[in-house]
Amino acid sequence: MNELIEQLVSLQEMDLVIDKIDGEIKQEQGELDSRISALAEREGRIKEQEEQIEELEKERRTLEDEMSDKIARVKERQSKMMQVQTSREQTALLKEIEDAKRNVKENEEKIVTIMEQVEQLGNESAEEKTLLKTEKKLVGDEKEKVRAAIEGLNKGKKTKKNKRDKQAQAVNGSMISKYEILRDRRNGLAIVNVLDGVCQGCFMNLPPQKYNMLLKGDQILECPSCQRLIYHQDLDY
Repeated sequence: MNELIEQLVSLQEMDLVIDKIDGEIKQEQGELDSRISALAEREGRIKEQEEQIEELEKERRTLEDEMSDKIARVKERQSKMMQVQTSREQTALLKEIEDAKRNVKENEEKIVTIMEQVEQLGNESAEEKTLLKTEKKLVGDEKEKVRAAIEGLNKGKKTKKNKRDKQAQAVNGSMISKYEILRDRRNGLAIVNVLDGVCQGCFMNLPPQKYNMLLKGDQILECPSCQRLIYHQDLDY
């Protein structure tokens, strides 16, 4: 195999290991971020429940004030009944009293419904707060574990990165640039093996003439389909 190809294959193996470490770091952080987001969502639900309770309590107080006014009006109208002298006035007062009593009853029913809603929301909020407290403790512990895991991964990555950089320095300048561009454009695979005439990057067949040239091993060639650098090496089974 061409010496430059060997250098690039070795470099890519190192880069793929580093890519894997980066993926593990991203996964560790991503799982933690998801749990932190879940905490924020639960806190949001608790806040929303408390706001609903506050609005319901405000509505209840308004209804109670209205009810007090209606009860006072009923008493005032009942007292006035003793003073009226015509049946027309009496009928009008009786209607006012009945309307006021009906409004009082409606308010009482609304207040009962509101109190039931407040109780339900209060229970739900209390349960959410209990869960939140437990989850905050778990996430706090998880943060330490993730921090330690990521710190260990980064140490391993640093060691491999140093070796990788030394390997990269041994590669011709223009070729290393081409390699980096291909890695960026081809999902981390800049150089791939060709088996039985098939590129292992895009799985397309090479033209027979190009495949024969590749088998000689004295040139650096590209796959005509995906433009990756290619080489040939039989697999050991």
